[in-house]
Amino acid sequence: GANAAAPPGPPPVNAAGAEIQAVPVPPPAAACSPLLLDYDGSVLPFLGGLGGGYQRTLVLLTWVPALFIGFSKFSDSFLLDQPDFWCREADGQGNWSGSLAPGHANRSGNGSIFPPPGLPTPAGGNASECDCHEWHYRIRAGLVQNVVSKWDLVCDSAWKVHIAKFSLLVGLIFGHLITGCIADWVGRRPVLLFSVIFILVFGLTVALSVNVTMFSTLRFFEGFCLAGIVLSLYALRIELCPPGHRFMITMVASFIEMAGQFLMPGLAALCRDWQVLQAVIICPFLLMLLYWVIFPESLRWLMATQQFEASKELILQFTHKNRMNTESDIKGVVPELEKEITRRPKKVCIVKVVGTRNLWKNIVVLCVNSLTGYGIHHCFAKSMMGHEAKMAITHNFYADYYTMAGIALASCLAMCPVVGFLGRRGGLLLFMILTALASLLQLGLLNLIGKYSQLPDSGMSDSVKDKFSTAFSIVGMFSSHAVGSLSVFFCAEITPTVIRGGGLGLVLASAGFGRLTAPIMELHNQKGYFLHHVIFACCTLICIICILLLPESKNQNLPENIPDGEHYTRQPLLPHKKGEQPLLLTNSELKDYSGLHDSAAVSDGISENTTANGMKSM
Repeated sequence: GANAAAPPGPPPVNAAGAEIQAVPVPPPAAACSPLLLDYDGSVLPFLGGLGGGYQRTLVLLTWVPALFIGFSKFSDSFLLDQPDFWCREADGQGNWSGSLAPGHANRSGNGSIFPPPGLPTPAGGNASECDCHEWHYRIRAGLVQNVVSKWDLVCDSAWKVHIAKFSLLVGLIFGHLITGCIADWVGRRPVLLFSVIFILVFGLTVALSVNVTMFSTLRFFEGFCLAGIVLSLYALRIELCPPGHRFMITMVASFIEMAGQFLMPGLAALCRDWQVLQAVIICPFLLMLLYWVIFPESLRWLMATQQFEASKELILQFTHKNRMNTESDIKGVVPELEKEITRRPKKVCIVKVVGTRNLWKNIVVLCVNSLTGYGIHHCFAKSMMGHEAKMAITHNFYADYYTMAGIALASCLAMCPVVGFLGRRGGLLLFMILTALASLLQLGLLNLIGKYSQLPDSGMSDSVKDKFSTAFSIVGMFSSHAVGSLSVFFCAEITPTVIRGGGLGLVLASAGFGRLTAPIMELHNQKGYFLHHVIFACCTLICIICILLLPESKNQNLPENIPDGEHYTRQPLLPHKKGEQPLLLTNSELKDYSGLHDSAAVSDGISENTTANGMKSM
């Protein structure tokens, strides 16, 4: 009949007449078991969360290096502090006299030129007084000699100090960007260990520098390696923790890093020489060479990138260290691993985020927040410490240093209850509003006060303006430090595990660009300072609007892959009342509109009891 199957034709042949064998088309790869991709919901509870002794030991091992990192980050304040300096020349009888070079140090940095006690002060000076054969220094930072006094980086050579400050920050920026991508490709552990090895090489070589060019170049590579250590430890710390403990464990690391900041003046006073201080700062990293033996790869990253053979070995290591019985595997994680063990690894680069709908916007918003927070922090610090002499609250190095450190400590202490109560997005919004208010009031209200103080019957003096400026600066430094720190943590939470290194690298590099504005302004002798502050004040207003577009990650499982990260959708700041129709749909309701975006297949499979972020809560 017409419907009868046609007989098969002859097999195809090639030009030589040989029969061509048909190559079977491989079936499409089946999706990975959702049980293995639900790390917070299945794998972490099976391992005991943070209740296991081995997990606690690993968290402790991520805290210890934070002290060494604190030493390295704040070493510039001592190695490159601009000292008081004067010129000493011998007369014919071998008596020494002091010769000032007025104003050069004040234009080049934080230092000033004072004659030593007991030396005569000449009535005046001229430009030729910088032509000195022997400079003498009074270093305020507890050292007998630092980089500035070693190579006479004063007068016409003062700009080299700012280049040396650039070098560490630029090294950190490039290090965050590059090591973040490498950490997503080869793992967190190799990045950590190789960064430790090379920071020992470059850091100790810095102490042997023979000129300022060699010093600045090696400081760049030291910053690059320090960035790899900071980023890999941050990612490992986040990926070890269950949802309810991520923030506090991160804050403990911040407090330990601040302990390094508080201890630096004592360390400098003990070392006395900048080369000894540099060696003492770097040598503790030798202890981290032991991490090659005792610290494993991130299990969460291995599972997310589908490296199941290595994951199985590491799970068995966890159960052995914690003395657990594999019979407690109620959900069957290990049997499921054995089924998927032949699957090929699936690694992702951060550039893949460009094709997403929501994820790239969230990362960009947090990068801008981080840049603004750390950038405007310098504006407030300059206003308080004095870009003009009359606004300085003190000329004492230690008072300035500990004031800055105390404000940072108070900011971190305030973050803990605020973020615990308002969540990540609410806390970030509150601190950004405080930053914007402090900035706008300092720029606008102080100018108004300045105009009224010039009136004869106003009763206002310049001291009133200075007090208001100091108050607004303290509030601004307090809130902007919280904005920068919280932006980095927030980005680490909402970025999927497969690209968390790259996401962290972007937000930490943005923070580095913000910090870089400080030496740039100093290099230009604070020219354009007011415009610099105005630009960052405008950025705070833009950030306030953009923060409302972010999701909330408090008590949510970390996203493991890019589709998981796409399912983080924003929800109202305040929960809607009973009977009130929510304006923002949940993911389970969004599936009716799945034709509008590419992740329809994934969103159809999400259970009805998901949260507004589309992620399962613990």
